[in-house]
Amino acid sequence: MNESEKLLGELKNIRDIMERSSRFLSLSGLSGILIGIYALIGAALAYRIVYIQFPTDYRQEYVNDVLTQLFVIAVVVLLLSLITIFLLTTKKAKKAGKEIWGPGSKLLLLNLLIPLLTGAIFITSLTLRGYYGIISPSFLIFYGLALVNAAKYTRPEILSLGIVEILLGLTAAIVPGYGLYLWAVGFGIVHIIYGAIYLRNESKNTK
Repeated sequence: MNESEKLLGELKNIRDIMERSSRFLSLSGLSGILIGIYALIGAALAYRIVYIQFPTDYRQEYVNDVLTQLFVIAVVVLLLSLITIFLLTTKKAKKAGKEIWGPGSKLLLLNLLIPLLTGAIFITSLTLRGYYGIISPSFLIFYGLALVNAAKYTRPEILSLGIVEILLGLTAAIVPGYGLYLWAVGFGIVHIIYGAIYLRNESKNTK
């Protein structure tokens, strides 16, 4: 091996080390599946409240009750998802001998939080003004933007997941009346599919 080949090899190793240090790769595929299940259960409960418990003729009269129950469901699903991500990600990082709070995880969290917090403020303003029909599309769009923004600091599959969420959100905005169904697809079914893909890739890498 000549000097130029040695130099190229060393440069490649340095690049790989820098890339690993700036990317957080300990996300768990199982957490994606569980989050999808939580979302489907939440969507089923929301459907029962919106379309069965409070029929259309009486929904405006009980709008505060509907919103309160939907808010509680959303908070419970969010908390369960965050706890699941934290526990499974921490477990995977420790098993791989990697730190959970390194440069990669900090960059990932920062790039996730900026679109998510922006979306939370925007969706809250919509809710206070009574624009309920655009809330579900907004959830999907801002969540997708957050994933696209953070993809460069974690698994490459996150980019395509974010694009799918954005497309579902735009579809929900263009085709009114299907927001809850597309929300269930985006946060439920799509997460389960991508979680299964992650698990398959993880099992291949461990062989």
